[in-house]
Amino acid sequence: MNVPVWNPAIEFMEREALERLQLAHLRKTIAWALKTPFYQRRLADVGLTRPDDITSLRDVRNLPYTTKDDLRDAYPDGLLAVDREQVVRLHTSSGTTGMPTVIYHTQRDIDHWTELVARCITATGATRRDVFQNMTNYGLFTGGLGLHYGAERVGMLVIPASSGNTGRQVQLMRNFQTSVVHATPSYLLHLQAVLAGEGIGPDQLGLRKAFIGAEPHSEETRRKIESLLRIEAYNSYGLSEMNGPGVAFECLYKTGLHLWEDAYFLEVINPHTLQPLAEGETGEIVMTTLQRQATPLLRYRTRDLSHLVSGHCACGRSHRRLARLTGRSDDMLIINGVNVFPSQIEDLLMKTPEVGSNYLIQLEKRGSLDRLIVKTEIEARWFTGHRATLDDLRERISELLRSAVLVKPVVELYEPGSLPVSEGKAKRVMDLRPVF
Repeated sequence: MNVPVWNPAIEFMEREALERLQLAHLRKTIAWALKTPFYQRRLADVGLTRPDDITSLRDVRNLPYTTKDDLRDAYPDGLLAVDREQVVRLHTSSGTTGMPTVIYHTQRDIDHWTELVARCITATGATRRDVFQNMTNYGLFTGGLGLHYGAERVGMLVIPASSGNTGRQVQLMRNFQTSVVHATPSYLLHLQAVLAGEGIGPDQLGLRKAFIGAEPHSEETRRKIESLLRIEAYNSYGLSEMNGPGVAFECLYKTGLHLWEDAYFLEVINPHTLQPLAEGETGEIVMTTLQRQATPLLRYRTRDLSHLVSGHCACGRSHRRLARLTGRSDDMLIINGVNVFPSQIEDLLMKTPEVGSNYLIQLEKRGSLDRLIVKTEIEARWFTGHRATLDDLRERISELLRSAVLVKPVVELYEPGSLPVSEGKAKRVMDLRPVF
């Protein structure tokens, strides 16, 4: 297999040279950080007052952590490391509660971000011959403009469709023979259901690839997307605090997400003890920006959970790989004392052939006990009018979930299209338990 590559000098750089480059970038990042009041105080507390105090990459462990709360406290410009006149764009977090986080970008930052996204797109085998339809929201959310600029840099014909209006999305796909799309996995499953409802099969489209991300999803969900649409789907990882898309991406071999280590220094830590974890151990991803001028971030605690993949990828890239995210440390549900991640429930649902493309997890309080309700759409053919058939399916799903998560849920079955569809990040969990 010929390996498609955007920047071979960086992507195939030998580890020793890559780590030397990281150290040089880290010192520059410290210099930028010291221009902000926030990091001046934080770094002074650990005795670091100049970039040369960093003598090796291991010295990263002497730096203080940065959290989302720190970014909120610094709002709007407490972390700005350049003069306002040098800033050409800002993005804010896509969260809907609390004070937003803001990330500023210089023109150099935007150009470098675009370079990272171009690497990601090229690694999947997409080229300038493709028609790229971006189905994610534009504006303050980073997913729209981030992929847009990268796709243009590659030379693709870009359709900035944004999110929602599924009828228009389908029309654009058919009129312009879209070959690559970017969307959340939940929206792609919804799109497929709409296509099927209109009698439009995969063979009537030019679609061949999808970039999926922005929400945790299981391998079974990816396989379902690939099977239903007859395409190749590639996982991506990004977060607004680290620019957005372009942090890590799968290549053609799909053996983990290549994280661009010339741009980010990666650590995986135990979220409780804050101690570093060995390769292969699942923990919280911590990242330090290495090339961003306007808003440098040191040891940012992402709360995302994953682990480093051991060995080398067949593509030959030297940058380390992250495994699929298993969720977030702050997304864990405690149900009657049992720790449950939503991704565990999704994984099992998507392995069940009768289950459709949409589901919802709901938590309630009944007396002193928590009650887990799993609402899921199922394939239309199962609504035959035979109550016993549905009862058997409901009980089977309930028992499978109980075995997997050690909590027996109430399972509710719905016809396709009955549950609400999100056009952005899917809201899969509704916790209705009272907060004391």
